[in-house]
Amino acid sequence: MKALVYHGPGTRAWEEKPKPAIQDSKDVIIRMKKTTICGTDLHIMKGDVPEVVDGLILGHEGIGIIEEAGPGVYGFKAGDKVLISCITSCGSCESCRRGMYSHCENGGGWILGHMINGTQAEYVRIPHANTSLYHVPSGVDEEAIVMLSDILPTGFECGVINGQIEPGDIVAIIGAGPIGLATLLTAQFYSPGEIIMVDTDENRLKIAKTFGATRLVYKNAAEEIMKLTKGKGVDVAIEAVGIPATFDICQSIIAAGGHIANIGVHGQSVDLHLEKLWARNITITTRLVDTVSTPMLLKTVTSGKLQPEKLITHHFKLNEIMKAYDTFENAAQEKALKVILEN
Repeated sequence: MKALVYHGPGTRAWEEKPKPAIQDSKDVIIRMKKTTICGTDLHIMKGDVPEVVDGLILGHEGIGIIEEAGPGVYGFKAGDKVLISCITSCGSCESCRRGMYSHCENGGGWILGHMINGTQAEYVRIPHANTSLYHVPSGVDEEAIVMLSDILPTGFECGVINGQIEPGDIVAIIGAGPIGLATLLTAQFYSPGEIIMVDTDENRLKIAKTFGATRLVYKNAAEEIMKLTKGKGVDVAIEAVGIPATFDICQSIIAAGGHIANIGVHGQSVDLHLEKLWARNITITTRLVDTVSTPMLLKTVTSGKLQPEKLITHHFKLNEIMKAYDTFENAAQEKALKVILEN
């Protein structure tokens, strides 16, 4: 089969790899129908995730058709169309019982395209299939469903839930890329009073406005937001980029009693300004998505209340994935958000 293979920072190739086979009774083999590229994949390509080894197939999102199921798989069978969760969970260990699937103790967590071969391929093996897949409802936009693999639950759980957004809150989302926009969409479940979007890409800010942002900040973010809030700062600051500068903005604009929710994948250290924050009752949270919200989000998308397909800007065939990466890596010039790759 063909797959997108990582060969160290800055090096990737579309090449032949062995088709996966069942290794455990709870495995399934899936023929991929649609997948996408995540910002985390770009962090891997930059060398920010050093545990990813040379020769690994990238990708942790998508939908496909089950071709083969191990004897321990129940609820799924060959021919079923399924959503692949970016987080693999055994469902029975202590962490999974706590709903912390990202820290599954039985070979789960974020493993696809990270510790084992991922979804940017013609076929993929999914371990712990019973608790790591979802049936795709008939009649629902498949491309919208792909957004449920990672981006929507990540924005919702790591940003909105951890940020403890409440009705009337002033919220700032730092970064209007796909994950920031997914956070924007799901933040509106809680009716915040203001949602301020911050980015240096004016096109993305225009899109954010159509998605429900109430204010846009293009430059001098900390200064502008403090002016907008009359010096008080925001109730919730959500970091959705993963670089020191954007985390610094969050620290500079948070109001007393506020929440800083980090989503971004950080490849280098940031300065924590406790000399300014220690007495201000600030909560700082980090999280790897657990996908506990996926069933709820799936119902919301199926009902049409949430339309994540709006995040998709580009379409490619799977064998055009090298071009798709070029497009996604140059998002500002290409005006790219999420891309769909179809097998």
